[in-house]
Formats: sequence, C-alpha cells, structure tokens
Amino acid sequence: MRIPILLYDQPAKIVERMIQQLEKVMIGKREMIEKSLIAMLAGGHLLLEDAPGVGKTRLARALARTMGCDLKRIQCTPDLMPSDITGISVLNPLTHEFEFRQGPLFTSFILADELNRTTPKTQAAFLEAMEERKVSVDGISYTLPEPFHLIATQNSLDYEGTYPLPEAQLDRFILRLSIGYPAIKDEILMLDHILNQRAIEDLKPVVLPEEWLLLEKEASAVHVDQSVKVYIVGLTSSTRNHPHLRSGASPRASYALMRAAQARALMLGRSYVIPDDVKALTYDVLAHRLSLTPQAEMAGYDVANILGESIASVATPFMPHVSSR
Repeated sequence: MRIPILLYDQPAKIVERMIQQLEKVMIGKREMIEKSLIAMLAGGHLLLEDAPGVGKTRLARALARTMGCDLKRIQCTPDLMPSDITGISVLNPLTHEFEFRQGPLFTSFILADELNRTTPKTQAAFLEAMEERKVSVDGISYTLPEPFHLIATQNSLDYEGTYPLPEAQLDRFILRLSIGYPAIKDEILMLDHILNQRAIEDLKPVVLPEEWLLLEKEASAVHVDQSVKVYIVGLTSSTRNHPHLRSGASPRASYALMRAAQARALMLGRSYVIPDDVKALTYDVLAHRLSLTPQAEMAGYDVANILGESIASVATPFMPHVSSR
C-alpha cells in the first residue's frame, strides 16, 4: 500500500513537482500553470477563455494527468441536451424497473469544451454539479466522485454561434484565465517537442486522487487573519455600488478570493495568507463576475481599471514580521 505523499513531503514541494511536470507540455506558461493549480487546490472550477488553438484543452488534459485523475471531455454543441451530461433513467426490459445510467459528469475531472456554444438550458445543467457536487435526475440526487473539478473553455463572444454564460454560472468559476499566445522562442521550442513526440501521455502522475484531496484540505486550513478577511470583503464590496458596474461581486466571490489566496499561500510554502496573495488573484477571481453598465461600455471603461481603482482605494492591512514570498 502506498504511503500518503503528505506524510513525507511538504505541500509546496509536491505542487512544485506538479508545475515542473506541466511545464513539459505547457512551455513558457508557468504563471498560467500556477494559477490553474491554485484554482484546483481551492477546490474550485476553472474557466479558460481564449482563441482556439492556444492550448486550453492541452492544459486541462495535462492537469488531470498530473493529478492522477480520469478525464472526460464534453464537446458542447447547440444540440447537446442536459441528459447527455447528467445521465438518464432507462427501463430495464428484464426487471421492468428504471435504472440510472451515468453521464460523463460522473468522473473526477471534466473538460467542458466550448461551453458557450451550447444552449442556456444545457449550460444550466452544470450548475448543480459545480455547486453541490451532485446531479438530480427524475427527482433523485446522485453524488459525484471526489475530487470533482470542471474546466470549461469558451471562445470569445464575438465568435459566431456563442451564447453568453449566465451570471449565476460565471459566479461558480473560481478563476477565469486567458492562456494567450506563446512567445516566439517558446513556440519554436514547442514545435521541437512535438517533433520529438513528447506527449501528455508521457507525463507521470505526481499524486493520486485521494492524495490530492489531502492537499485541498491542507489549503483550506491555511490561516487567514481577521484583517485579511476585512480586506477581502472591502475589495468585493467596493464593486457593489460602483457607478460603472451593473452588478458587483457577490459574497461567493469573497469566499472564492479567500480560498484562492489560501491556495497561493500553500503553494509558496506559507501557513498563512498575506495581502499580496489577495492582490495577486483579485483580477482573476473577480473580473468575470462583474458586468459594466451600457453607458460605461460605450465610454470605453473596462473591468481591469475598475478593479485597479478598488485595490488602490481599499486600505491594505499591515502585517508585521511576515514575508511577502
């Protein structure tokens, strides 16, 4: 029987080994890798928004492989039905009883590819799974496996055939990230790796799923000082009455920002959160939860500037004798 990895190694060192594995297939994208792992360590779900072909699917597959989890991919299309992802009850001709056949949601790691190409009705079918870790079919609830993480990709809304994700669903993604195009030198190196057949299948799992759950538990136990909690709520509440925002950050956003900050602290080898953890993740956690008023859009405002104003206006708590590492 394998000894749980946390019994003989520190969480930060384990996460660093995962990052090194992921860098083999996501060249030059360390910051993106780190933030993706933060989302997973915080027990959340991740939204990747970018142009096709920049590596969104590759990142999801590599994360699942490194975490030792099975991955199922759901290709979201306009004709995808809710039952196609949750499962369906079918009549057994031998027993004359209905039996539940699980949909692809019943796995530890889900890739919902091009989520905004499917209809709002099917998008809503993900909500219960994302929040409650269960699905309901014909009035019966079925618990999803643990760990359970969903990575959704979406194309920019100016692409044809897309449906905007509802605010309630956006609020359930702990982070939204954009991978971006690689630097020229990294893209050339990527071509060399492809020619040398360095595939995702060559990645070695660093942890087992049950060990990953222990890491998530370690992250949730990272200490958050009362002053940092006040700081987090100050940031989110500053968006709620902003004249250029139609909707501000919800209390769920405050919780998401705290959990993400805890995960970052764990990744950096600390047992406590500092304000820099919060600042480093404020945009990634809050931006997709905010929506501009039509007047602000026409005037050229953007969410990044508004969040920058919030960070500047909310007093940073003073925490003596702590490292910003």
